[in-house]
Amino acid sequence: MSWISLVFSVDAVHAEVLSDGLLELGALSVDMHDAAAGTMREQPLFGEPGEPAAQIWFDTEITALFSEGTDIPAVMLAVTQIAQLSRQPDYRLARIEEQDWVRLTQSQFNPIQISSRLWIVPTWHQPPDASAINLILDPGLAFGTGSHPTTKLCLAWLDENLQKDDVVLDYGCGSGILAIAALKLGADHVSGIDIDRHAVAASRENAARNQCDSLKIKFTVAHCETTTQFDVVVANILANPLMMLAPILVSATRQGGHIALSGILKEQAAEVVTAYEQCFNMQIAGEEEGWILLTGTKI
Repeated sequence: MSWISLVFSVDAVHAEVLSDGLLELGALSVDMHDAAAGTMREQPLFGEPGEPAAQIWFDTEITALFSEGTDIPAVMLAVTQIAQLSRQPDYRLARIEEQDWVRLTQSQFNPIQISSRLWIVPTWHQPPDASAINLILDPGLAFGTGSHPTTKLCLAWLDENLQKDDVVLDYGCGSGILAIAALKLGADHVSGIDIDRHAVAASRENAARNQCDSLKIKFTVAHCETTTQFDVVVANILANPLMMLAPILVSATRQGGHIALSGILKEQAAEVVTAYEQCFNMQIAGEEEGWILLTGTKI
């Protein structure tokens, strides 16, 4: 079995209407991305919760997947009519052969070394270093598989700074990777909080997979502040939520305790620092691929 991949470019004005139109014309999937990606004309778009949705790229490349035998010329004629284009877009086709998609997906995720003693290992791999602290984690619905720079920054910081018997809060726990790592690195007790019940469920599953002591690690769905104070508070979310959550995260950190914040682009650092600097001596503790880690000790 095979499929046909149809690729063409349009301007931002017509991109969304054509995406919907292609689905109505029988496309099995439709993907939109920057046609100038990887060039000097690449247009970065960043979205944040609470902000208006980001605009579409000025020059958007659309990829639509159709069943074999689809009349592509007829599809392109319909596309031209739907968007009332003055001319039919140039397009290219490719045949997509059936593959072992599970094996192909798995091949994209290899063990990730965070430090000399800390690894993230998918379940289908053997740990490269059996004597290391190996976090067994598969890609899933919840954010945080260890491959993103923000997750790696937080893990490396925990590895270097967590003290034995610290009590830790992972706010916005996602997959639970930071909470699990903290427990494996010597924390006495770890709490993970997320507003998404799917993330909490994923965190609990991952903790069980990593044979975490259920009496020492707890994940809960919560939308408000915690009444407990922690030695270490880590939050890998995004800049806007981190600024909104400042009162909650400040309250959750004990006097002299430490905070680590990530999910922050370098150009957003000053705003986030401003939200926390009255209570913490904030500093940039790490940077990778334009993302930064902010840390501080509660004054």
